[in-house]
Amino acid sequence: MSVVLKGMTWNHPRGYDPMVACSQSWQEKTGVEIRWEKRSLQDFEAFPVETLARNYDLIVIDHPHVGQITGENCLLPLDVQGREAERQALSAASVGPSYWSYAWNERQWAFPIDAATQVQAWRPDRTDRPQTWREMLALARRGVVLLPLRPPHSLMSFYTLCGNLGRPCRSAGKGDLVDAETAATAVELLQEISALIDPACFGMDPIAVLEAMAVEASPVACAPLIYGYVSYSIAGFRPALVRFGDFPTVDAAGPVGSALGGTGIAVSAFSQAPGEAIDFAYWVASGGVQRGVYAASGGQPGHGDAWQDDKVNAAAHDFYRATRATLEGAWLRPRHDGYMTFQQAGSDRLNEGLRGRERPRLVVEELNRLFHASFRCG
Repeated sequence: MSVVLKGMTWNHPRGYDPMVACSQSWQEKTGVEIRWEKRSLQDFEAFPVETLARNYDLIVIDHPHVGQITGENCLLPLDVQGREAERQALSAASVGPSYWSYAWNERQWAFPIDAATQVQAWRPDRTDRPQTWREMLALARRGVVLLPLRPPHSLMSFYTLCGNLGRPCRSAGKGDLVDAETAATAVELLQEISALIDPACFGMDPIAVLEAMAVEASPVACAPLIYGYVSYSIAGFRPALVRFGDFPTVDAAGPVGSALGGTGIAVSAFSQAPGEAIDFAYWVASGGVQRGVYAASGGQPGHGDAWQDDKVNAAAHDFYRATRATLEGAWLRPRHDGYMTFQQAGSDRLNEGLRGRERPRLVVEELNRLFHASFRCG
């Protein structure tokens, strides 16, 4: 009897198309069929993984969930005996902290198949790439800048700015999320730019912003902090080409501190075919697949072999090389059980402060309070 697995990924060509293409190759290779379904970006960022794990064998996840899913015992650890060399190779090929973002309590809960962080997007036919925050603000005053501020993306920009100011937010452990002075400056920067851009940005995620930018006649020239989407830098994907590069820096230290994103492939603890699912996870995360069928099918690989590959970069207008420095300097979000509750509440509170032009230190006090409370969430 043939094995049929069910997989869940997210609803964008970058998230869905490569999984379908890779699964077709896997079926030809092994006879194991994988049927993929997809969910919205908002669900991907917030929907309970445990619910998905009860219905799917393979799940594409976001790394801040790992503390929660460990407590729920809904995923299988992938650090199985006998495959140490494969994991060492994956670790060595990590783009920034992507591989380690799925490690928790000394176990590996997913493998990176997509590497991303907040970078900068711009229309090369509208502007040169702003290299500093000051240069970007000059564009914003002309009304040609968008910034995704729909939760959780406003909070991600806050994280990135704190990191770039030299005092990144807390990645692990209890305590204040961030020091008051740095955070207040980050809030001030976000208040300044949010006053210059279309208020519709408070309802826009990165996909919505990039779709608006990629319209041929769009006046939008730049999105200074946005998760990279290689699809839009591939000729013909949309009417207009969008380029990506390192984000415009506030501090002289360079493009460091960006809030890491990306996705990982995980295996459900409730799978009736765990061996076959784990085999696929190892295979799809490997270098040959990532720089081959995965990238060729519209994926944004999580393996370093693809990021330095000439053919992969040529097809995407050098997307990978142009953003690699930001990836290597990326900041890892907290991942404790309860963090996801904070991520939503913190994003909502930050947006209240931006819309209402509240005193930045008051907003920071509230963020720290909510972060402390997240450790009491079950």
